Amino acid sequence: MSDVYEIELDLTKSLVEDPRSGHNRWHPDIPAVLRCAPGDTVALRARDGYDGQITRDSTAADVLAMDAARIHPLTGPVYIEDAEPGDLLVVDVLSVETGDFGATLNIPGFGFLRDEFTDPHIVRWELAGGFARSADLPGVRLPAAPFMGVMGVAPSRDLFERTKRAEQAAADEGGLVELPNPTSAVPPDLPGDPARRTISPTEAGGNIDIKHLTAGSRVYLPVFVPGALFSVGDGHFAQGDGESCGAAVETTTRVVVRLDLRKGAAVSGGLRYLRFERRTAGPAEVAARPHFAVTGIPMDAGGRIHPENLNLATRNALRLMVDYLADERSFTRQQAYALCSVAVDLRISQIVDVPNVLVSAMVPTDIFE
Repeated sequence: MSDVYEIELDLTKSLVEDPRSGHNRWHPDIPAVLRCAPGDTVALRARDGYDGQITRDSTAADVLAMDAARIHPLTGPVYIEDAEPGDLLVVDVLSVETGDFGATLNIPGFGFLRDEFTDPHIVRWELAGGFARSADLPGVRLPAAPFMGVMGVAPSRDLFERTKRAEQAAADEGGLVELPNPTSAVPPDLPGDPARRTISPTEAGGNIDIKHLTAGSRVYLPVFVPGALFSVGDGHFAQGDGESCGAAVETTTRVVVRLDLRKGAAVSGGLRYLRFERRTAGPAEVAARPHFAVTGIPMDAGGRIHPENLNLATRNALRLMVDYLADERSFTRQQAYALCSVAVDLRISQIVDVPNVLVSAMVPTDIFE
């Protein structure tokens, strides 16, 4: 018979203040806070992605003052007995409950249109009755579709080192990469062996931000270390596909998962990355609800086509949606950008009609009161 375990937290304290049941970095040697057997159910309380730094009284000035090195306080790791490298960890998401307050921030230097939206911005949400509402985005009501933005397992030493080298190379080439930073690290970095930041996902999962992983979903993760060492965090009340400004409706959560194993399945199936599926219907997709959409192709402001450039097509679609929300719905451009992040789905409509691939940005019109 399977057992049920719980990891509780004192949400009045940040992870930095009470690091006993969590971490905010990835490293092969972070010790487990709980052990369970395959098939057991575990309930995990999780802090919000900002580690409690943003409250109902926060302002845009607090966004600039926030310690970004504390982002993603994770709960775990959980050690699953008999899990070995090459196995497949099966995570059934049974339920996700949220707190009664959420926040969406535009942090300067982050987000898909970070070169255009350079000022700090905040939307503070009240979460009640299955909806999110905010005086900072009046006339908007977002339906609940809660999920965990971060789900992952510990990397092997080899994967850990390969990823750090690849991230350093990307940074050296001018890419935006969050490199190791000892500030506010939990657990503290070891001399000469700094841990990875949590912003970017890898083969071991991590900050995946897949809005479809609500209750009823099943996640498959390759196991890289004995015990798998599974962790979760970064709970979201609602999010648009793409999380355009870099934030969803960020909130505290209690997630219940069932953890099981498929022995040797990652090796035998050649599975290197996270997979997921649903056995039951999830929240209604934007495409299945009343919606309005704009489209983007890979053409710059000077009329030059950049063949098959999905990034540019997506940027153009997102810009046009911001224009629509500002011009037709009377939001400021900052409000419109935040609304895109929490409600607008970015979808590849076609990638074959070269040179102009096409991306659609879709906003559900039933969110407008």
